[in-house]
Amino acid sequence: VNIGNPSSETSMLDLAKKIIELTDSKSEIALMPNAQIGDDPQMRQPDITLAQKLLGWEPKVTPEEGLRQTIAWFREN
Repeated sequence: VNIGNPSSETSMLDLAKKIIELTDSKSEIALMPNAQIGDDPQMRQPDITLAQKLLGWEPKVTPEEGLRQTIAWFREN
């Protein structure tokens, strides 16, 4: 069962940029040629239909807020 927030599709590049922004990191993003990526999806958007049907589940946290909470947890632990 996929759990996530399908509010918007996010590219891996945009996700990496957002993490750098939220962590105030000075890291640089290393772009890899598509041949090295293989069959890894370039965009992420979960299909939560099964979770909605089986669990009555709906997302309550935006992707950005989820990142903020995750970053805070890692900083505290």
